[in-house]
Amino acid sequence: MVEAIFGCKWSLTVYQLLASGIKRPGEMVRSVEGLTTKVLNECLRKNMEFGIIERVAYDEVPPRVEYVVTPFGAKFIRILDELEKLQREIASEI
Repeated sequence: MVEAIFGCKWSLTVYQLLASGIKRPGEMVRSVEGLTTKVLNECLRKNMEFGIIERVAYDEVPPRVEYVVTPFGAKFIRILDELEKLQREIASEI
């Protein structure tokens, strides 16, 4: 699972966007240079399959879709944050 998530270079960016309050796909694409709708949709789908994020569809016209981090996803992201801290520690010792 971790390998597949890191295989999508945009997953970490998506987590950062969700943490900053950006939950709608269109907003995500507009917020990140180089991120396309196609790539974002693949990344979101992969993260939904692993249970890290979930799609919330609102019964409105026009339709509105948002993505949120699941409780499991919050734990997973905390682990990634700890790995990032460890990587910074190792880099500062070199």
